[in-house]
Amino acid sequence: MIPSQRFYVLLFLIMVVAIAITLWSSPETSIRFTLLLDGTLIIIGLIDRQRGKQQRVEVTRHPLHKLSIGRDNPVVLTVTAKNYPTRLQLRDAYPQPFTVSTDTFSLTLPSNSSEDLIYSIHPNQRGEFTWGDIQVRQLGQWGLVWQQWKIPATVKVAVYPDLMGLRSLSIRLAIQNTGTMRQLRRFGQGTEFAELRDYSTGDDPRLIDWKATARRSRPLVRVLEPQKEQTLIILLDRGRLMTAQVQGMQRFDWGLNAALSLTLAGLKRGDRVGIGVFDKTLSLWIPPTQGQHHLSHLIEQLTPLQPDLLEPDYFGAVTRIVNQQTRRALVVILTDIVDRTASAELLAALTRLTPRYLPFCVTLRDPEVDRIATQDIPESPNPQKELTAAYNQAVALDLLTQRETAFAQLKQKGVLVLDAPANQISDQLVERYLQLKARNRL
Repeated sequence: MIPSQRFYVLLFLIMVVAIAITLWSSPETSIRFTLLLDGTLIIIGLIDRQRGKQQRVEVTRHPLHKLSIGRDNPVVLTVTAKNYPTRLQLRDAYPQPFTVSTDTFSLTLPSNSSEDLIYSIHPNQRGEFTWGDIQVRQLGQWGLVWQQWKIPATVKVAVYPDLMGLRSLSIRLAIQNTGTMRQLRRFGQGTEFAELRDYSTGDDPRLIDWKATARRSRPLVRVLEPQKEQTLIILLDRGRLMTAQVQGMQRFDWGLNAALSLTLAGLKRGDRVGIGVFDKTLSLWIPPTQGQHHLSHLIEQLTPLQPDLLEPDYFGAVTRIVNQQTRRALVVILTDIVDRTASAELLAALTRLTPRYLPFCVTLRDPEVDRIATQDIPESPNPQKELTAAYNQAVALDLLTQRETAFAQLKQKGVLVLDAPANQISDQLVERYLQLKARNRL
């Protein structure tokens, strides 16, 4: 039993009355009167508590499905009151490593009503986590005491890569695919024959099928579309550099989200997609396959993986892929680059892929480095603080310069390069892939 504010106010009033009685009567009378009132108040509080037990609210948490890392995932609690108005406080025992929009609810419910309480939780780690019980504190009908109890609701919940982002991307790709394919067919871009249609103003005369035109006695053009059933291979680095934190998440998690987004785009475009994850060895290899069911399989296989403090063996991973993949393929390596010297093995491995394959180096840049490199250093009365800011900016600029030098050398070897902030890498990578498909670079 937890006394309410009203309970303490009544105790204060009893004390005031007791003082007044002391002034007009004997102390013994004041003490007996105070004990009588205090005892009566406690008994009434116990009755209020007992009545409240019979009128406890019902609280249920809606089933928690797969949560997405780095996203605000909604959690819904439904509260149902019985036959009298209820004032209560709620707290859900969410996993402590995560951040939530609110951790406590205070509300008043009319009698025989229910209300949905919604809060969002932002996981920054993948894995399986435990949601605890729901803690409830309800005020008695007379408003004298709070009763507190727990509603058993412990459950194990899995945090996956960015599934919410994948759903949004799937819808966007479906919409884009309808318009893009219509436009490509209109202008005859692509390499695979799709159909014949009547010639219209603006069509490329080179696409006229003269044999079909002679048979039908009217001009017909060949409709071409981008080639399908090509091969896309994604190599995801899980080595030392991918353990770094970037905007609250490990760089590996940003890379994993990008790899799955690229996989979805490749499968939507009819390509075969394979994924390898490596550090000193190729720890996971899933051969190229078509079909949307392949994405679910990849998610289940990739979700348990975590980065490790090991130096990645780029050359070994590329060699393994070259030995297994004989057909031409777009090979995308998701990693990070520090400088030309530290990334010499990466440069050698990617160079080995040309010209038989189309190598694509994708690096995840830390936006904080960009911010430090471009910020204005304000004048400060503290010379040491100003000197530290200038030093940090010089280091950031040097890091960016060395990255650009490494990228320039890659481009000279015929390697495609994408260097983008980690929190923007998924969208930029998918867009770059779609451009390569439209230009038939694969």
